[in-house]
Amino acid sequence: QCLLSGSWRSDTGCRMVVSALDKDNRFSGFYLPGPAAGDSELLTSPLEGSQQDTRLVPQPTFYFTVSWRLREAARTTVFLGQCYVGTNGEETLHALWLLRKVADSPDEDWKAT
Repeated sequence: QCLLSGSWRSDTGCRMVVSALDKDNRFSGFYLPGPAAGDSELLTSPLEGSQQDTRLVPQPTFYFTVSWRLREAARTTVFLGQCYVGTNGEETLHALWLLRKVADSPDEDWKAT
C-alpha cells in the first residue's frame, strides 16, 4: 500500500514515526536520530510532509521536513523520495536529503547547505 503512517527505521538506526495521513495526504510526526548520528545534542524533532495519493499512484513520491531540535544550533532537513513495494509486499523508502544550517552572514551561505 505504501502508506507512510507508522514507524520507519533507517539503515543507520534513525527512526521516524508518522501520523495518519489527513484528507489532503499530509502528515506529521517526529524523527529520532540513531547512534550513527554521533551528535549527542540531537533531540527528538518534529517532522511534517506529504505524499501522493496511493489510490492514484501505487508507489508514491513523498517529501517531509525535519526541524531539528538542537541545544545550540538551528538546522532543517528536507527529504524527498519514493515508497516502493517489493514482490514480497515489503515497503521501503528511498530518499535524498538536504541539510541546511543557519549561516551567520551571506558570505557564509556557501557552507550552510
